[in-house]
Amino acid sequence: MNGTSAAAEDRVFAALANATRREVLRLLRDGGPQPVQALADHFAMRRPSLSEHLKVLKDAGLVSEQRSGRQRIYRLEAGPLAEVQDWLHPYERFWRDRMKGLGALLDRMPDDDRP
Repeated sequence: MNGTSAAAEDRVFAALANATRREVLRLLRDGGPQPVQALADHFAMRRPSLSEHLKVLKDAGLVSEQRSGRQRIYRLEAGPLAEVQDWLHPYERFWRDRMKGLGALLDRMPDDDRP
């Protein structure tokens, strides 16, 4: 991986590390493109604070911004999330194998309620 893509990946992970930003992504996923004010209505914070979160998401490539008159409409850009999924895949496989091993062990153990 080159330095540029590593930096981009770091921006994505840093953006996802914050619960507010994950909630913004969920709102955009579930509700489609939305103006800032519609997003702000879901949070107990001032609009400038939400704008900072949106800037982080935009810099990470997770949202795009389109101006419509005086409004800014934000849209989910899921492409960078595929990179996160690719990174997580080996860990999912690791845990799936561990759970299979635990299941096999439990299947071999005698039940406590048998006479």
